[in-house]
Amino acid sequence: MIYQWIAFKTLLRKEVSRILRIWTQTLLPPLVTQSLYFIIFGKFVGSQVGAINGVSYMSFIVPGLVMMAVVNSAYGNVVSSFFGAKFQRSIEEILVSPMQEWVIVAGYVGAGVLRGIVVGVLVFFISCFFTHPSIKHMGIVMLFMVLTSVVFSLAALINGIFARNFDEVAIFQNFVLVPLIYLGGVFYSISNLPVFWQNFSKLNPLLYMVDGFRFGFFGVSDVSITFSVSLLIVLTVILWQINIMLLKRGIGIKN
Repeated sequence: MIYQWIAFKTLLRKEVSRILRIWTQTLLPPLVTQSLYFIIFGKFVGSQVGAINGVSYMSFIVPGLVMMAVVNSAYGNVVSSFFGAKFQRSIEEILVSPMQEWVIVAGYVGAGVLRGIVVGVLVFFISCFFTHPSIKHMGIVMLFMVLTSVVFSLAALINGIFARNFDEVAIFQNFVLVPLIYLGGVFYSISNLPVFWQNFSKLNPLLYMVDGFRFGFFGVSDVSITFSVSLLIVLTVILWQINIMLLKRGIGIKN
């Protein structure tokens, strides 16, 4: 077991070093992008929008924009790193080693979670230049940030395993992840939507992540927090098992 722990730390250290080495690509772009969102949606659009659930629009979008950065950073880190290892064939060195499958998954996911959290915290600090966000339940905020990072890191690893070229790496982000984010309540509360669209929005798993995260800030939510946490835990278990199975069978790697 101690050898697997050493292997995990080694893989995690390699991935973290990669994040820090190219920080202008991993940490800086989300800060610039989210700052533009704060300016465009918070200042320009927000000035025409009233308070939502008793919270100014600028403050209301802070949790959503932080969560957007967390999701994109965690997902992008894992899928780009794992597929890059496949493309360069360095993944074969890991596969022929005595490293168990759960160690490989944990190493890549751990780095994705770390990048997601760091970027999320930095975006939160950026938001302080535009508004004065308050946090009512720090434990809830951290719980949703960590679980969301884990879920999308695991999903990114599946994408990286199946991807055969760079186009297939981007296709999920462009045609699945982006719509989920923009329709997940980042910029609005589903309570303001007609009943049909409220029910339709509840089919989007990202809604529960954003809404639960927002509950940690303001203490109000559109859906059950207990259900949101349960959903994240279930998704984590399912995606974890899928990754382990794919690595054991060598699907998308050995062939």
